[in-house]
Amino acid sequence: MMSTRPRLPSWLTGSGVIAIGMGVMNLGTYGFTLLAARLLGPKEYGALAALMGLMLVTAVVQLGLQATAARRVSTHPHRLEETEAEVVRASWKAAWALVGITVVTSPLVVLLLEPGGPLGGYAAALLLAASCLPLTLMGAQAGLLQGERRWYSLATVYAAVGLGRVLLGLGGMVWREDVTGAMVGVTLGNVVPTLIGWVALRRRVPAPSAAPEHESPEPATGVLTEVAHNSHALLAFFALTNTDVILARILFDKHDSGLYAGGLILAKAVLFLPQFVVVIAFPNMNDPAVRRRMEISALGVVLAMGLVATAGAGMLRSLAVVFVGGPEYADLEPAIWAFAAIGTLWAMEQLMVYSTVARQSRRSVGVIWLGLVALVVLAQPAHTVAHLLEVVAAVHVVVLGVLVVLSQTAHRRHRPTAVDPGADAPAPPAP
Repeated sequence: MMSTRPRLPSWLTGSGVIAIGMGVMNLGTYGFTLLAARLLGPKEYGALAALMGLMLVTAVVQLGLQATAARRVSTHPHRLEETEAEVVRASWKAAWALVGITVVTSPLVVLLLEPGGPLGGYAAALLLAASCLPLTLMGAQAGLLQGERRWYSLATVYAAVGLGRVLLGLGGMVWREDVTGAMVGVTLGNVVPTLIGWVALRRRVPAPSAAPEHESPEPATGVLTEVAHNSHALLAFFALTNTDVILARILFDKHDSGLYAGGLILAKAVLFLPQFVVVIAFPNMNDPAVRRRMEISALGVVLAMGLVATAGAGMLRSLAVVFVGGPEYADLEPAIWAFAAIGTLWAMEQLMVYSTVARQSRRSVGVIWLGLVALVVLAQPAHTVAHLLEVVAAVHVVVLGVLVVLSQTAHRRHRPTAVDPGADAPAPPAP
């Protein structure tokens, strides 16, 4: 019986397909943002942007499910059907729980956001809750496809996220030029990749009948417990990489805080640029036999891409400023390259966070939270954009260095001993 899995000549082929899919996703999301800003106007768009920020927070559960599913499938490919059933059941439970939480807290959402712009009553807040269902289910589907290394199907899901967002989001805003119409389009757009993921998973891929040679033991925790840990790790990373803009708002005047926020557009672009590398590398990080080599290779690719982006921002400063906002941000020109460098550090940290998830390391997550505390404390004397950039860079360099050291230490602990190279005993758990 022939496998339905597409034949991939190398991991670079897979990375190319994923890069295209994620590129379409990011372009679609960016296109929707531009259209919404133009069609809705500042007041309505301000409310929509706030709701989309809250959706990003709820998406931590989606990413936690994706990481859990990918890790379990890649670690135990011979248990594919069992793992899929466990993950799907957990995704429905997590999705409905998240919907319930967002429905219950919808009055708080309206209370907090209504002063900043019209929310159309509770409709937009309830649509945010409805979006949690397809988004969370899609996270599980994407993780299963990622763990099975079905790159073409996964790339299609990613592309559908962007296309669904921009096309159906535009349709919603044409129907009603307010935040409610936009959220109707966004919610329907979130259903599209979920349906594609469901169809893709119906096409079974035969799993190996025996356990792989280097298989590590499955943790005794349930799927939902692991999802909670993985979501916690990703939440720590999101908190660390988004606190500086809040600090800038507190420490600076409106002009300088706006400049800093504009520079972060470039930093986020550099963060997302090598995201496909993380998607491709993560399944291999779950195999102790190749984890160290894959981690070093992936870090090298991410660093190289970041250095090119940083050098480009330094040499083409005027063009980089146009990218982040135009002539109003011209004061950023001397420091614009530094934002690209910050984005490079974030991208490498993101890779190490997924390495932490692969090893199920609790200690490494604590390092990220400590980095957040250090950032808040050390940034207090900062009164210029350049000073805050120095603090942010220093904190992220230290956090990245500690994560790499902890990971390398874990690799050495898992390395087979020379005394008994054929030993079957499982390696001790990672820190």
